[in-house]
Amino acid sequence: MEENLTKINHNWYQTFKNASKGCFWAFESQKNFKIHFLLAFLAIILGLYLEISFERLLILILAIVWGLTIEMANTAFEKTVDLITEENTFKAKIVKDVSAGMMLVLSLGLALLGILILFPPLWQRFLNLN
Repeated sequence: MEENLTKINHNWYQTFKNASKGCFWAFESQKNFKIHFLLAFLAIILGLYLEISFERLLILILAIVWGLTIEMANTAFEKTVDLITEENTFKAKIVKDVSAGMMLVLSLGLALLGILILFPPLWQRFLNLN
């Protein structure tokens, strides 16, 4: 007999545990999530090294959280389509492509935001070294 894994949990600990499993699954199984996580880690380290303002660091962290969240949502959309149909239909392709496009648009915007936050202090650091 198959266990019902979708049972609703009213226990906060179990809810947090399940959500954590989802985060770890995304990190372990999704190549793009790993890439975004690594870039996010490097951006934070660079921001701390450059001693950017608290406000800039806050914006950077919020952007990172937003990007990782949307990457997970993209994965959830794609897996939901796979759950609904195994056929490679036009409608399924549109859902997956739009979901991936959403992540692409966000990634480009967040990359620009990261450049705008980190480039000026990085440039200043290089100018002061000469």
